[in-house]
Amino acid sequence: MEKEKKSSVSDVGAWGMNIVSSVGIIMANKQLMSPHGFGFGFATTLTGFHFSVTALVGLVSNATGYSASKHVPLWELVWFSLVANASITGMNLSLMLNSVGFYQISKLSMIPVVCVLEWILHGKHFAREVKLAVGVVVVGVGICTVTDVKVNAKGFLCACVAILCTSLQQISIGSLQKKYSIGSFELLSKTAPIQAVSLLVFGPFFDYYLTGKVLLEYKLSSSALLFILLSCSLAVFCNISQYLCIGRFSAVSFQVLGHMKTVCILTLGWLLFDSELTLKNLLGMALAVLGMVVYSWAVEQPKTLPITRDSLSEEDLKPLKEGMTESPLNDVELHESKV
Repeated sequence: MEKEKKSSVSDVGAWGMNIVSSVGIIMANKQLMSPHGFGFGFATTLTGFHFSVTALVGLVSNATGYSASKHVPLWELVWFSLVANASITGMNLSLMLNSVGFYQISKLSMIPVVCVLEWILHGKHFAREVKLAVGVVVVGVGICTVTDVKVNAKGFLCACVAILCTSLQQISIGSLQKKYSIGSFELLSKTAPIQAVSLLVFGPFFDYYLTGKVLLEYKLSSSALLFILLSCSLAVFCNISQYLCIGRFSAVSFQVLGHMKTVCILTLGWLLFDSELTLKNLLGMALAVLGMVVYSWAVEQPKTLPITRDSLSEEDLKPLKEGMTESPLNDVELHESKV
């Protein structure tokens, strides 16, 4: 009982860290990148700074013995980093080429895409209540965020790449942790340096393509530097909590419950930046929160039921099948167990 209580506290802590750090970094970046703020319009390069600081924290942690380093094949780390970077650049391109409304729709479509990929890759099935809750969340967030919807061929292609890569990245975080029995922070410490180097090398060129601005020509003030450091510090907590949440739960849960950040961002935008908050926004937010509550209940419900073969996915059954193959029971053992 005590162990379950501690686990619940840790789960709440991981979600709390993710929501606070994610909302905080969006608010900091809004001030940093806005033309009315500091005008630092180099989003991809800034992400490279984020992963550089995260990699530095991981290096210090390993050097001081706070975290243990486990072996993960280099090709898997490189593949993961390429997918993650494609997700970042795809999202930036999608936002540039499409309307904000279509960009929000593409982000919402990640939930069903993650569900389909989990089913294809891991044979995972979802209960009817879970599917219903996912639908309610998608509709709710859609109501409060989607406005004008304009799309073109290039923008649609970039959005598809971004959706696929983001979904694969989030699923891979959980599968790599299980496959190599590695902790969330240890995995992040291994992937962050590869992402940091690649984004810092190619990021300025990509940002120039997006904005037409050269990084070296930006006039850095002490206040802008302070916000860059704040953004990087929040990014460390954001990255760690993302890996923690996906490792503890699943990519689907991270997507569904992660939309609580959308509700918080809309609310804080209204409080801090005088953004308009209409009745349509409020109704959408209420519907999204209701969907999240139903989703949490639907996910927890099977844990109170007895485990059967039908309730297990192929991924869960695999180690059981391997164990039966390695140590088969003969007739004598079966007879003795019955006596």
